[in-house]
Amino acid sequence: MTSGSMLAVEEARARILALVQRLEPVEVSLIDARDMVLAEDVRAGRDIPPLDNTAMDGYAVRAADTAGAAESSPVALRVVGELAAGYTWREPVGPGQALRIMTGAPMPPGADAVVPFEETDEHGLAAPKGAHRVEGAVRVLKAARPGANVRRAGEDVRADTAVLAAGTQLRAGHLGVLASLGIDRASCYRRPLVAIISTGDEVVSPGQPAGPGQIYDSNAYAVAALVQKYGGVPEVLGIARDTVEDLTVHLKAAMNADLVVTSAGVSRGDFDVVKTVLAQQGEIDFWLVNMRPGKPLAFGVLRGADGRRVPHLGLPGNPVSSMITFELFGRYALLKMRGLPLTDHVRLRAMMRDRIRMSDGRRFYARCIVSRTPDGGWEASLSGPQGSGVLTAMAAANGLAVVPEGSRDVQPGEEVDVLMLDWSAPELARTGP
Repeated sequence: MTSGSMLAVEEARARILALVQRLEPVEVSLIDARDMVLAEDVRAGRDIPPLDNTAMDGYAVRAADTAGAAESSPVALRVVGELAAGYTWREPVGPGQALRIMTGAPMPPGADAVVPFEETDEHGLAAPKGAHRVEGAVRVLKAARPGANVRRAGEDVRADTAVLAAGTQLRAGHLGVLASLGIDRASCYRRPLVAIISTGDEVVSPGQPAGPGQIYDSNAYAVAALVQKYGGVPEVLGIARDTVEDLTVHLKAAMNADLVVTSAGVSRGDFDVVKTVLAQQGEIDFWLVNMRPGKPLAFGVLRGADGRRVPHLGLPGNPVSSMITFELFGRYALLKMRGLPLTDHVRLRAMMRDRIRMSDGRRFYARCIVSRTPDGGWEASLSGPQGSGVLTAMAAANGLAVVPEGSRDVQPGEEVDVLMLDWSAPELARTGP
């Protein structure tokens, strides 16, 4: 098949996304909701904070009573009590009075400012428990302005206002806001359950002895890690042998999933049994995509005995091809299922330090290591040999240099587009998006 009859990457992705649907909402506890997507708007049921409260340990006072206070001419106030956070003080603070108060405690009536301990002649005495009357005096060494060190009711959130919108991906701060409102569960789009099946008589599970001509199953674990990275829940179902019976058993075990991912068995030279069983179990198209690595791809739906239809993504068997095709296709399917925008990988322009050889007319995704240049730009070096079986080069890469269809070799010093896979490298963490 010529490159002209192959699907473009974007066309293949669009076909996949046309079949994949956003999952239904579920109620989850806040502790389990990080990175999930809100399915409904959240409105505040109360002010946060609910009352005016102090932002400092110190003395609640009438600011006017501290006028002119200085270290050389302190103002003495009569202490009428002490108040800890979680308790209230009902009597007004009158002229010339002060209430010893701890951070977070509600402001007492009459007081309009808090003088920190550091600005009085008291320094670090024990914090009170509860609310107590005391008799004493304190000398204020600095005048206070009205409102000083006071957090106002509703300063953070006003009751009956929109706080978080549907579609928000919940981060730590969002979860903190929900908890501050007294909410302990949120309605979020469900995380996709992804069943992962490797195929082939030559494939052996890690931890088992490998015979002559056998290889260990790296695809399942690499793909499972990508599923977790993009917010799905992987379910590794093991290796299906090249028989109708075994592959059928594995596919039936996968029918509770939201997406089934298989690897191998989608190339022209693969055993017909894989294609035959996939076709028997559903509606599967086998495509050639105009990209390298990862030309062969299968996609469609599998049908369960109960009529359930589950999307199926058939990845190539070579480990690098499997990972890159999941990045370019499976990642987007998970984003849509989770209710997230279909954002692309971060793309930047980088100067290549190495030559990229173009062996045919397909779009080439070259594994590379991206770093900063002294002038603040970007440069990229190939992370190793570019064969589709060289998994160590994928492990070392933090980006994919994209060479368009029909291009000539890229020479050192030329700029290319790079899709970023990872911003955790030390040289990037300081400057990433």
